Order: sequence, then structure tokens, then C-alpha cells
Amino acid sequence: MTRNGVTGRGVIPPRTRELLAEAVERKGLCGAALGVASADGQRDTLILGSAACEPRRVPLEEDFWWDLASLTKPLFTAREVLRAAEDGQLDLDDPLSSHLPDLAWAQDTALTSRTLRQLLTHTAGLPAWAPLYTWGDAATIRARVLQEPWALMPPGAPVYSDLGYILLGAVLERVRGLPLRDFPLDCGLTFAPDPARAVATERCPWRRRVLRGETHDENAWALGGVAGHAGLFGTLGGVLAQVESLLRGSWLSPAAQAAATRPELPGRSLAFVGAQPGWSGGSLTSPSAFGHTGFTGTGFWVDPARGLAWVLLTNRVHPSRHGTLDIQGLRRAVGNTLLAAWPE
Repeated sequence: MTRNGVTGRGVIPPRTRELLAEAVERKGLCGAALGVASADGQRDTLILGSAACEPRRVPLEEDFWWDLASLTKPLFTAREVLRAAEDGQLDLDDPLSSHLPDLAWAQDTALTSRTLRQLLTHTAGLPAWAPLYTWGDAATIRARVLQEPWALMPPGAPVYSDLGYILLGAVLERVRGLPLRDFPLDCGLTFAPDPARAVATERCPWRRRVLRGETHDENAWALGGVAGHAGLFGTLGGVLAQVESLLRGSWLSPAAQAAATRPELPGRSLAFVGAQPGWSGGSLTSPSAFGHTGFTGTGFWVDPARGLAWVLLTNRVHPSRHGTLDIQGLRRAVGNTLLAAWPE
């Protein structure tokens, strides 16, 4: 492990360390954790900065919990949908009405015929977002999400939609007969972190406190802290174990993992964002690389052709989402410097 400039195993190159140290020391980033894993079993981590800067500074430790935000989509929701397909409980081309028969029961809408595959790939024609947290309590929001007369677009064109993954979460609860919060999770992932060992996110003007150990996403928080699009927390080691499994082909069954990573449309598979010009993984990734990012400043990337995977966790929204740090630029720079130093 490398912490605050102390040299570790050397998998993380000096230039990558310099970039992250500069972001923490001079560009307003409170804390960062980087983990790198290779297909041949090498592993290295780097911990810099603090878990919280407000209301007081808290030293960052490697086993602290990070709010993974939209990493919930691939690491939990998409994976659980594919596991349910493995178990014969659903098919990716099932229409929503197969699993949510009460969906839009009082209206005639095309949403009932949109498929799970379309929701997974953000091609169902749903809007990107709605302020669900202003609608009332969790029960009201859950009921209204199913009955809202959404302004649908024709299916096919990708529109990154939290709403689609909220519906996928509802499907999973019906299929498994469990609330999302009770689904079993791998070591290093949780829906209920210890706030004392959690990394702070935003000084929330709505909740009037610095958030630490509670879901940053307003809609997921209003739904009880867990939804299909957000609510998952993870340690650096926990997320790194996920990308190692992806790199080695053991994340799901071979057939399901192939389905998860196979391109469904340019730049997107069932579960991940694929390498493309301007993406967060950097321009030196191979065409087969894939990953995902989260609003709080989290992200992971897997490059099977290079035999390398990495996780970058930051609390870039602390104390405010309106900071000046270029998080996409930092993500690309980390990916490029890692790959540039990695032997072929």
C-alpha cells in the first residue's frame, strides 16, 4: 500500500501518484483512494487526504466506506438482474409488465412493453431524472413511480436514466421477494455503513448537514436509502475485488459475464460504459475496456486486453458539488498514466 507519499509495491507509477497528490494538496480534493489490480495477481493501493474536511478533518483509512453513487447500477442492480436470469426467474427481453403487472394500471402507456434490456442499456425512452424526493414519503414515491405518466421517447436512443434503474430495482424486489436492502452483498459492499468509518460527501442544503454514512443521492435517500440507481457503499478493497473478478472472468457465470460486457450499442453494454472518445477511462485504453462512474466522485475501469483494472474513489462533492476540480480530467489522467507505465 502507498499512503501520503510512502512507496508501496510499485504497481502505481510515480506520475499517477503525483497527479493525485496535486489534486488533494492544491486542487481542493479532500480525499482519494486508488486501487490497481492486474490479471497476473499484482495489486497496489494509494490513500491520500482526508475522509472529511468539514466540520472537522478526519484521517482517511483504507477500510473506510465510500458512497458509490451510480456504481450501484453495475455492481448491484445490473449484476442482480443477470443473476436472476441465470436462475431462470426472468429474461432480459421480458417486458416490464411481466414483473410489474400494476405498472401504469390506469393508463395506456408504452412503458409496460419496454424491456429489461432497454432499461439496463438506458434505451427505454425514459427521462433522465425527476425530483422524486419532493413527492412525499417512501411509500408514496414507490407507488407514484409506477403510475406516473412519464413523457416517453421512442426506444433506442440512449438517455442515461436513473428512473429506469429505479424500475429495475422494483423488478428485483418482486422477483426475489426481498427489499433491496436485504439482498446479500459481497465483502466490502454494504447498504448500511458505519458513519464513523464513512467518507463524507456533501454539506446538503436540503438535509442541513454534512452527509457521512447516508446516501448522498436525494431520490435514493427518500426511497429509504437504497434504490436501483444508488445507495451502495463500498471500501476500496471491496470495489477492487469486484474489478478483479471482472478482469478474471469470475464476476458472473461465463455466459452472463459475456452478456454483461458485450456491446449492445456504441459505447454501452448491458452493465457498463465502453471505451470511446472522451470517456472517463482515458484515451490509452484498449477498445475492449469498460467501466462506470458515480456522481460523488467514484469510478472503476477494466481493460482486459491490457490485463489491468483500477478503482478511483474520491469525495469530490465534499463539501459541495460546486467545486472547481475537473474530476473527468483527473480520471482520464489517472487511466492514461497507469496504462502508459504498464508493460505490454
